[in-house]
Amino acid sequence: MKGYIHSIETFGTVDGPGVRYVVFFQGCPMRCKYCHNPDTWNIEDGKLTDTEEIIERFERNREFYTTGGITATGGEPMLQMEFLTELFTKAHERGIHTCLDTSGIMYKGQDSIEELMKVTDLVMLDIKHIDDMEHKELTGHSNENILKFAEYLNDISKPVWIRHVVVPGITYDEGELTQFAHYIKKFSNIEKVEVLPYHSMGKVKYDNLGIEYRLKDTPQLTKEEKKKAEDIINDVLNH
Repeated sequence: MKGYIHSIETFGTVDGPGVRYVVFFQGCPMRCKYCHNPDTWNIEDGKLTDTEEIIERFERNREFYTTGGITATGGEPMLQMEFLTELFTKAHERGIHTCLDTSGIMYKGQDSIEELMKVTDLVMLDIKHIDDMEHKELTGHSNENILKFAEYLNDISKPVWIRHVVVPGITYDEGELTQFAHYIKKFSNIEKVEVLPYHSMGKVKYDNLGIEYRLKDTPQLTKEEKKKAEDIINDVLNH
């Protein structure tokens, strides 16, 4: 089966455990204001690639990935559900660790994702904003399906890393961070919570694509602000 791929990173160290072979899927329904990969939005802009080709390229250098595996990211990998499921199935059959980096926006209920979850070892779930109205303002979509997906992952005890981008004036807010922490505290399957500080390094891509960068006046999150956000979250999780 062929799918639309944006690019592949052969030595990823921040996209799951160990050294990862990171496959960037093309296409995403969300339009996050801080997205640093706007060149992945339109699915038809990707390169048609066969799942077998991806696996073969991984196998050629498999010794580099003994502590890691394959990560599907994007874009939004679940936009190409059948292609993603076939890729992870082939990886699983070869004993390759599989990690799905997703926003969860494409979750349509248990039946739509059951086969994929059988061959997914870890999910990195990016919760953009815990408040539904603010989530719509930030991404153009409700977070209803995303939170249902988080609850489903807990129900099936799927290992999850939660990621939360902290943006000054949007998610760098004590109320939002506290509400977010209280929400994820109820889950028993979360192995890690990562605070990702907002940066504007993707702005040049917007300029090159002729797209307005809507957060052009937003300052980057400082190290001190990142630490404060982590402290707010951890204070809730640890008490």
